[in-house]
Parts: sequence; structure tokens; C-alpha cells
Amino acid sequence: MSGLHQQRCFNHAQREAVARCPACHRFYCRECVSEHEDRLLCAPCLAASTGQPHQTKNRLAVIGHAARIFLGLLAGWLFFQALGAILMRIPSDFHQGTVWTKSWLEE
Repeated sequence: MSGLHQQRCFNHAQREAVARCPACHRFYCRECVSEHEDRLLCAPCLAASTGQPHQTKNRLAVIGHAARIFLGLLAGWLFFQALGAILMRIPSDFHQGTVWTKSWLEE
């Protein structure tokens, strides 16, 4: 069996190995291993030992993101709807500029 200094990473063939996973007995580089309970494990073995699936999205998180996007769009639509209603209540004299030519005291 060859030494660790001659081995290459299982995931990255161009990188030299720095550790061997005790569970699957494969060699990995620094990026591919993580320390868990004073042992260096690869990501798949770490996920298997903790009982968590490797890189899965939580369905509730996806629903939460969609709800935030929907609420943001709804808030924007309501804001511009209210702004349009306010602008529609401004008298047409103001838009034409004749409101400034009238004297307020003459009325």
C-alpha cells in the first residue's frame, strides 16, 4: 500500500490527498473532508452518520421563499395602486398650471 503523500483526492484528481475517510476508506483533499467528533469524514459518510441527507432542500423553505416573493409583489402593487389613486385626486387645474395664476383671495 502506498503512503498518503502519493495519493490523490477521490473527487479532485489534481489535488493531493490529506486524509483518508475511516468509513469508506477513500482519500480526500482538504476541501472534501470535515472534522466531526474528532474524526475526519467525507461529506457522504458524514451525512450517513448524522442521519441527514446530503444537500437536500427543505420543502418548507421553498414555500417560504415563494410566499415572501408573493407578499413583496403584492405590497408593491398595493403601493402603486394607492399612489395612483392619490394622483387621480389632484385637481386638473394643478396639472394644467392654472392653479398658480388664480388669486386665492378672489374666490
